[in-house]
Amino acid sequence: MATTEQSASQNGTQQAKRHAEQQREKMQDKRDKADGVAGWVADRAGQWDIEGWDPDFIDKQKYFWNPLVDYWFRMEIEGWDNIPESPVLLVGIHSGAPFVWDAWTVGLQWYRKFGPDRPLRGTAHDALMAAPGVGSYFRKMGVLPAAPDSMSTALADGQDVALWPGGEVDSLRPWTKRDEAILAGRKGFIRLAIKTGVPIVPISTVGGPDSMPIITSGRRLAKWTQLDKLARIKVMPISLSAPWGLSPAMLPEIPLPTKIRTAFQPAVELSDDPDKAGDDAYVDEMYEEVRGSIQHGMDALARRRRFPLFG
Repeated sequence: MATTEQSASQNGTQQAKRHAEQQREKMQDKRDKADGVAGWVADRAGQWDIEGWDPDFIDKQKYFWNPLVDYWFRMEIEGWDNIPESPVLLVGIHSGAPFVWDAWTVGLQWYRKFGPDRPLRGTAHDALMAAPGVGSYFRKMGVLPAAPDSMSTALADGQDVALWPGGEVDSLRPWTKRDEAILAGRKGFIRLAIKTGVPIVPISTVGGPDSMPIITSGRRLAKWTQLDKLARIKVMPISLSAPWGLSPAMLPEIPLPTKIRTAFQPAVELSDDPDKAGDDAYVDEMYEEVRGSIQHGMDALARRRRFPLFG
């Protein structure tokens, strides 16, 4: 039995490494073909290294992050027992762009629990990874571009990866939809988990949208400014934020003092047959299982809210 399980594990690892190599070649070809502003963004975002994070850099920031997590966001986090051994793909929602505090707090809590022995590789939009200064900071904190090559390489290397598939549609959703699990119909993470042979741990969280309430999504404005073509940003919302008041949500912000509640849900096991990644019905089914798990957890966390805002 042990020999059979060991053989299956080795086959799964080899499958994950082959998939990662294929994705690196495919993404490099795609980046080489991009030009103009889109090409500049793609080229800078593509400069990643799974060994490029700096645990000493993270540790030195604890005097800033720990009080922020514990006292400003008053974060509650649970469900650690639902996390299997590495590698796993954690999938959730996030809000409060441009710095999506409910995502950062998960990463910081993870580091506080596991330390440098089990890094969690967060992911971010190409536009953020390409931005001067911001991109460098993200890389030191262990963040990777939310691209198939970087994520599959990290998983094949045995590292955990956290992904927010809804991207800007999710992080910039209107405040009225703050308790909805919005994954934007993006199902690539299901195929990624199948081809790399890892389970998915859904992350439920509420409270993050209160850090910067979004008034309107600004889809028309994104089209008018061509951000949807230049930087793959489909929305350009207006928010209520400090210190700007009513303003574009892409400006740097001082987060409002919300209470963030987060819970890791039971792991979702997927088929280890790579052909299932091409089975649309199976992919749709697993997508809904993950989204439903996130929503179920959000509903439970939202019921603990004591006040409509910051509660």
